[in-house]
Amino acid sequence: MSASPEWAYDLEIKLIRGEGSCAAGHTIGETWVWEGDGEQLNLGKGMCVHALSSMLPKLVAMRYGANFPWLKDNPDVSTHLCQDAGSPHVFEIRRVKRT
Repeated sequence: MSASPEWAYDLEIKLIRGEGSCAAGHTIGETWVWEGDGEQLNLGKGMCVHALSSMLPKLVAMRYGANFPWLKDNPDVSTHLCQDAGSPHVFEIRRVKRT
């Protein structure tokens, strides 16, 4: 990962499970990375606009260090359910701490 400002974490987004078929063609295990070194969203490759739009508030909050009280086991890992109720898919969002 590239050098990033102290105030922004890198995020890894991974599709971890799903039912039915993903309308955007994503597959289990597919991963995207948002490096926290700027104000532009660059995931390195395309992501379903519907999944991304629903998770964007959580991504921004996690990027800037928000703590969610329901993430008791690991505050740096959250899950997000895609909004397609007919073919639900779950993404894992992982905050990457730089050393």
